[in-house]
Amino acid sequence: MINKLFFTVVSLFILSACNNSGKGSNNGKDTMNKMMSDTSHTMSMNNTTVPDEPAVPEGAKVFFKNLKNGASINSPFKVEMGVDKMKVEAIGPVVAGSGHFHIFIDAEDSLAWGTVVPTDSLHHHYGKGQTETELTLSPGKHKLTLQFADGIHRSYGSKLATTVTVNVKK
Repeated sequence: MINKLFFTVVSLFILSACNNSGKGSNNGKDTMNKMMSDTSHTMSMNNTTVPDEPAVPEGAKVFFKNLKNGASINSPFKVEMGVDKMKVEAIGPVVAGSGHFHIFIDAEDSLAWGTVVPTDSLHHHYGKGQTETELTLSPGKHKLTLQFADGIHRSYGSKLATTVTVNVKK
Protein backbone atom coordinates (compact mmCIF):
# COMPACT_ATOMS: atom_id res chain seq x y z
CA MET A 1 0.00 0.00 0.00
CA ILE A 2 2.78 2.43 0.94
CA ASN A 3 4.68 1.62 -2.28
CA LYS A 4 1.56 2.30 -4.37
CA LEU A 5 1.00 5.59 -2.56
CA PHE A 6 4.68 6.53 -2.97
CA PHE A 7 4.66 5.84 -6.70
CA THR A 8 1.39 7.73 -7.11
CA VAL A 9 2.93 10.76 -5.38
CA VAL A 10 6.15 10.44 -7.43
CA SER A 11 4.17 10.05 -10.67
CA LEU A 12 2.05 13.12 -9.95
CA PHE A 13 5.15 15.11 -9.08
CA ILE A 14 6.92 14.05 -12.26
CA LEU A 15 3.84 14.74 -14.38
CA SER A 16 3.69 18.27 -13.05
CA ALA A 17 7.43 18.76 -13.62
CA CYS A 18 7.37 17.19 -17.08
CA ASN A 19 5.29 19.75 -18.90
CA ASN A 20 8.02 20.46 -21.48
CA SER A 21 7.67 24.18 -20.82
CA GLY A 22 11.40 24.75 -20.55
CA LYS A 23 10.79 27.15 -17.64
CA GLY A 24 12.96 27.14 -14.58
CA SER A 25 16.39 25.71 -14.03
CA ASN A 26 15.73 22.93 -11.54
CA ASN A 27 18.08 20.05 -11.69
CA GLY A 28 15.83 16.98 -11.81
CA LYS A 29 18.01 15.01 -9.40
CA ASP A 30 17.98 17.82 -6.83
CA THR A 31 14.21 18.12 -7.12
CA MET A 32 13.72 14.35 -6.69
CA ASN A 33 16.11 14.28 -3.72
CA LYS A 34 14.29 17.21 -2.09
CA MET A 35 10.94 15.51 -2.58
CA MET A 36 12.23 12.23 -1.16
CA SER A 37 13.74 13.95 1.89
CA ASP A 38 10.70 16.16 2.57
CA THR A 39 9.49 15.23 6.03
CA SER A 40 6.07 16.77 5.44
CA HIS A 41 4.97 13.71 3.47
CA THR A 42 2.48 11.54 5.29
CA MET A 43 4.50 8.38 4.85
CA SER A 44 7.92 7.30 5.96
CA MET A 45 10.33 7.25 3.03
CA ASN A 46 12.41 4.67 4.93
CA ASN A 47 9.69 2.10 4.21
CA THR A 48 9.70 2.66 0.45
CA THR A 49 12.23 1.78 -2.17
CA VAL A 50 12.98 3.26 -5.55
CA PRO A 51 13.25 0.42 -8.06
CA ASP A 52 16.61 -0.45 -9.56
CA GLU A 53 17.34 0.84 -13.02
CA PRO A 54 16.03 -1.71 -15.51
CA ALA A 55 18.49 -3.44 -17.83
CA VAL A 56 18.82 -2.32 -21.44
CA PRO A 57 17.98 -5.15 -23.86
CA GLU A 58 20.81 -6.28 -26.13
CA GLY A 59 20.75 -4.31 -29.39
CA ALA A 60 18.44 -1.57 -28.11
CA LYS A 61 19.12 1.87 -29.59
CA VAL A 62 17.55 5.29 -30.08
CA PHE A 63 17.70 7.33 -33.26
CA PHE A 64 16.41 10.43 -34.97
CA LYS A 65 14.15 9.14 -37.75
CA ASN A 66 14.31 12.27 -39.88
CA LEU A 67 17.51 14.09 -38.91
CA LYS A 68 20.97 13.27 -40.18
CA ASN A 69 24.25 14.48 -38.71
CA GLY A 70 25.36 17.68 -40.46
CA ALA A 71 21.96 18.36 -42.05
CA SER A 72 20.97 21.92 -42.98
CA ILE A 73 17.42 22.67 -41.89
CA ASN A 74 14.93 25.52 -41.58
CA SER A 75 13.43 26.44 -38.23
CA PRO A 76 10.95 25.51 -36.92
CA PHE A 77 11.43 21.84 -37.82
CA LYS A 78 9.86 18.51 -37.02
CA VAL A 79 11.79 15.92 -35.01
CA GLU A 80 10.79 12.25 -35.21
CA MET A 81 12.21 10.04 -32.44
CA GLY A 82 12.68 6.28 -32.68
CA VAL A 83 13.79 3.41 -30.50
CA ASP A 84 14.50 -0.25 -31.25
CA LYS A 85 13.87 -3.11 -28.78
CA MET A 86 12.23 -0.83 -26.19
CA LYS A 87 8.63 0.31 -25.74
CA VAL A 88 7.72 4.00 -25.57
CA GLU A 89 5.43 4.71 -22.61
CA ALA A 90 4.39 7.75 -20.59
CA ILE A 91 6.07 8.43 -17.27
CA GLY A 92 4.94 6.32 -14.36
CA PRO A 93 6.07 3.06 -12.82
CA VAL A 94 9.46 1.72 -13.86
CA VAL A 95 8.79 -1.08 -16.35
CA ALA A 96 11.63 -3.12 -17.83
CA GLY A 97 12.04 -2.57 -21.56
CA SER A 98 10.20 0.76 -21.62
CA GLY A 99 10.72 4.48 -21.20
CA HIS A 100 10.30 7.85 -22.86
CA PHE A 101 12.34 10.40 -24.81
CA HIS A 102 14.24 13.55 -23.91
CA ILE A 103 16.00 15.93 -26.30
CA PHE A 104 19.03 17.85 -25.08
CA ILE A 105 19.79 21.03 -27.02
CA ASP A 106 23.41 22.18 -27.06
CA ALA A 107 24.09 20.12 -23.93
CA GLU A 108 25.83 16.84 -23.06
CA ASP A 109 25.95 13.77 -25.36
CA SER A 110 24.23 11.64 -22.70
CA LEU A 111 23.67 11.40 -18.98
CA ALA A 112 25.17 8.60 -16.90
CA TRP A 113 22.92 5.60 -16.41
CA GLY A 114 20.53 6.23 -13.51
CA THR A 115 20.93 10.03 -13.51
CA VAL A 116 17.60 11.88 -13.40
CA VAL A 117 17.20 14.11 -16.47
CA PRO A 118 17.11 17.77 -15.36
CA THR A 119 14.12 19.99 -16.06
CA ASP A 120 15.49 23.13 -17.70
CA SER A 121 15.68 24.91 -21.05
CA LEU A 122 18.39 22.55 -22.37
CA HIS A 123 16.60 19.29 -21.53
CA HIS A 124 13.20 18.80 -23.17
CA HIS A 125 10.97 16.09 -21.67
CA TYR A 126 8.46 14.01 -23.64
CA GLY A 127 6.93 12.18 -20.70
CA LYS A 128 3.56 11.65 -22.34
CA GLY A 129 5.14 9.10 -24.64
CA GLN A 130 5.52 11.48 -27.59
CA THR A 131 7.55 10.23 -30.55
CA GLU A 132 7.64 13.52 -32.46
CA THR A 133 7.83 17.23 -31.74
CA GLU A 134 8.54 20.56 -33.38
CA LEU A 135 11.58 22.59 -32.34
CA THR A 136 12.46 26.20 -33.03
CA LEU A 137 16.16 27.05 -32.92
CA SER A 138 18.14 30.15 -33.76
CA PRO A 139 20.24 30.17 -36.94
CA GLY A 140 23.59 28.42 -36.60
CA LYS A 141 25.03 25.09 -35.57
CA HIS A 142 23.22 23.14 -32.83
CA LYS A 143 23.86 19.80 -31.14
CA LEU A 144 20.78 17.65 -30.47
CA THR A 145 20.95 14.60 -28.22
CA LEU A 146 18.14 12.07 -28.00
CA GLN A 147 18.17 10.36 -24.59
CA PHE A 148 15.85 7.57 -23.46
CA ALA A 149 14.93 7.32 -19.76
CA ASP A 150 12.81 5.09 -17.54
CA GLY A 151 9.40 5.90 -16.05
CA ILE A 152 10.86 8.18 -13.39
CA HIS A 153 13.23 10.08 -15.75
CA ARG A 154 16.40 8.12 -14.95
CA SER A 155 18.69 8.02 -17.96
CA TYR A 156 19.51 4.72 -19.61
CA GLY A 157 22.95 6.20 -20.25
CA SER A 158 24.97 6.31 -23.43
CA LYS A 159 23.56 2.96 -24.61
CA LEU A 160 20.25 4.71 -25.32
CA ALA A 161 21.44 8.11 -26.50
CA THR A 162 22.46 9.50 -29.86
CA THR A 163 23.69 12.92 -30.94
CA VAL A 164 23.51 14.82 -34.22
CA THR A 165 24.64 18.29 -35.20
CA VAL A 166 22.35 20.36 -37.42
CA ASN A 167 22.86 23.68 -39.15
CA VAL A 168 19.81 25.93 -38.90
CA LYS A 169 19.62 28.20 -41.95
CA LYS A 170 19.26 31.94 -41.57
